[in-house]
Amino acid sequence: MTAVPAENPASASAAPGPDVLRRTEGRAGFLTLDRPRAINALTHRMVLALDAALTDWVDDPAVTTVVLRGAGERGLCAGGDIRAIHDDARAGGTASAAFWRDEYRLNARIARYPKPYVAFMDGIVMGGGVGVSAHGSVRVVTERSRIAMPETGIGFVPDVGGTWLLGRAPGELGTHLALTGTQIGAADALLTGLADHHVPAAALDALAADLTRLPADEALARHATEAAPGVLAEQREWIDACYSAPTVEEIVDRLLDSGVPAAKETADTLLTKSPTALKATLAVLRAARGLGSLEAVLDLEYRASCAALTSHDLVEGIRAQVIDKDRNPRWDPPTLAGVTDDSVARHLAPPPGGDLGLGPA
Repeated sequence: MTAVPAENPASASAAPGPDVLRRTEGRAGFLTLDRPRAINALTHRMVLALDAALTDWVDDPAVTTVVLRGAGERGLCAGGDIRAIHDDARAGGTASAAFWRDEYRLNARIARYPKPYVAFMDGIVMGGGVGVSAHGSVRVVTERSRIAMPETGIGFVPDVGGTWLLGRAPGELGTHLALTGTQIGAADALLTGLADHHVPAAALDALAADLTRLPADEALARHATEAAPGVLAEQREWIDACYSAPTVEEIVDRLLDSGVPAAKETADTLLTKSPTALKATLAVLRAARGLGSLEAVLDLEYRASCAALTSHDLVEGIRAQVIDKDRNPRWDPPTLAGVTDDSVARHLAPPPGGDLGLGPA
């Protein structure tokens, strides 16, 4: 954890947590994800620790701003602990579904938190890391930010409210990011609505110190700068044209036929992802656009997550990417043409254990 100078050291307090460091300094409450060797990947205990802190601070007049950081130099959070999910899925367990229930409730709570929730989205921010940061009221990116929802590469569907966020991005940029899992930097995070402010990484400690004594908007005004140019704005024309197609197959065809080298490369990328996850992701993303709240979308994503938990592709995708690291997943079915409508519909149906129930009935 990076030390934040206290304006009044005698007023500081600290309490240990399960891989979450928690303390107050001045007017701010600081939460630091503390699994740096795992790029602060979230466990169930960490989710519960974050929720407990937000519960304690919501009515605490001494805490006027909450700040989320990640320990180490590699990033805020690389996502959920997918090794644990892999083992649970192989065993036919229920631990992952229980984890998602609490994680998605935390995501909704962050989005509705009544105090400024400032997330330092420095370095790698993926999957569950997006969930604990991009729903906050103040999202700060740096020149080191690498943000992604890479779930289709492991046979999964973007969750933690990712389809809500990406479904609200301009044009079809969110569809592109959801299907490909492409990593984006600061400027593109600002363009797509995943972030609000750019602050140089070297200024984060100074910003954290200012948040202990100033309102969030005043502290940010001292440190926010222009981000270096991104790439999505220049690619918007072919992305919108290709990803507006009604099916994944037609999206791929449009990308291949566009005559744009970057689009052709994107088609090749898509064809390495889980065919089932691609089709399920497109269905969930487009359904999410028609829902009126993050809570309703989290309910939908919970259905998709539970369906993926019992699928071949999730176990196989994690095996290939994380366990054996051969980067050669054997998807089943192996092609888009082999994915049935019933297989996609399964991701939209209530799971055997019941719905999450965050949104309206």
